[in-house]
Amino acid sequence: MVVAHTVIAIAVVVGLIIWIKVDPVISLVLGSLYLGLAAGVGLADTITAITVGFGDIMAEVGLLIGFGVLIGALLHAAGAFRKLVVVLVRGVGAERLPYALTVLLSTVMPSIYVDVQVVLASPVARSAAPSLKGQGLPRLASALGTGIFSGYVFVIPGLAAISITGLLNIKLGSWLLFGLVIGPVTAIVTTFVMRQVLRTSYWKPETDEEPDAAAVYEESEESEESEPSADVPSSDSTLPLGVLLLPILVPLVMIAFGAFAELFKFSNAFIAFLGDANIALFVGLLGAYGLSRATSGNERTSNAMEQGFHTTGEILLITGVGGSLGAVIKATGLDSKLASLFSADAGAPIILSILLAWFVAAVLHLAIGSVSVAAITAAGIIAPILGSIDVSPIGIGLAIASGSLFALQVNSNFFWMFKALLGLSTKGTLKTLTAVTSISSLVSLPMVIAVGLVLPA
Repeated sequence: MVVAHTVIAIAVVVGLIIWIKVDPVISLVLGSLYLGLAAGVGLADTITAITVGFGDIMAEVGLLIGFGVLIGALLHAAGAFRKLVVVLVRGVGAERLPYALTVLLSTVMPSIYVDVQVVLASPVARSAAPSLKGQGLPRLASALGTGIFSGYVFVIPGLAAISITGLLNIKLGSWLLFGLVIGPVTAIVTTFVMRQVLRTSYWKPETDEEPDAAAVYEESEESEESEPSADVPSSDSTLPLGVLLLPILVPLVMIAFGAFAELFKFSNAFIAFLGDANIALFVGLLGAYGLSRATSGNERTSNAMEQGFHTTGEILLITGVGGSLGAVIKATGLDSKLASLFSADAGAPIILSILLAWFVAAVLHLAIGSVSVAAITAAGIIAPILGSIDVSPIGIGLAIASGSLFALQVNSNFFWMFKALLGLSTKGTLKTLTAVTSISSLVSLPMVIAVGLVLPA
């Protein structure tokens, strides 16, 4: 009966989010309450599991999420990402722009939220599209889609990546070594695959594009930017681009150095302190705050911090209650039953376990329509049985990340934002965003399996 109640609880969560449009936080708490009470955990122990599960995951990733979101908000206010996009367009040339753009989005841009990424990058895609020979808009739209979400799920400090590592208790430095390779490689390969697809009659501008929709957003943005406050400096910084990106690059170097030091056995207390992800991202936050104050002034910096706090609160709640669901599942004693699903009598148990973790995340994403909620929910379901699975936690975590990418489509708010900002029809958005997230999920899967086979459990 525990298995049946767990299935019902997950179905309740998915149904509330999709059909009744209940917020994911409320849906996850209701699902946790149902599972605990129906499975016989008891009134007091259910509440304990929910609160302790929330607290445990906050201890793991709370500061990381908060610092990461704030760094992105401050650098956006300082004009760092706008300058980066301009330099990119001028430097690489039109034909290589899709690849350069997707690498940028999957390596540097994960420090900011996906909605901000597409707002920043979509004007570049639209303006540069005519300079590409053949199907410029779908090529660049596809590069945007795979770059944004490959970075979001694989690359630190992408919020889905941080959430998965926290729920599965994976060290960020260890994840970084693999995610920083899998993320951009997935984006580049997917961009190449879409280039070949678009050489066919796949794209039909007359039915797949709606350029007037994007023009409305452009006019809105221009009107908002045409009346800046008299006492707020422009966000177009005169500082070199390398300086503006230091709040992102320095933390990544610190985390990577700590991971390498541990891997090659020359770490000590001081190196471990510097390589700790919380310290590294806090150093990045200090740098971003200083740069924003210097380039944008106190008022714009305060506004950026306020917006960052607003975004952080929502993400922390969703992540926290994902931990609550995992704690309730553990309290039911389901871990021993679910563990049997991740084992095989013969053949390849590692591959089977990775495929099953991928499948759970993919199904949740198809049902819920949110990459982050699917990743968090899948990690919350699998976390209690992680010790019983004969696969490295990183392998399972990467499988969840890969599966949560699969087929972003019409039940996602991002789908409609992407459609409008790029000037695509619904059909055109399915042909680009939905297609590339599906391809990216499948492209990344063999690399994830390879990691799972190589790393010890």
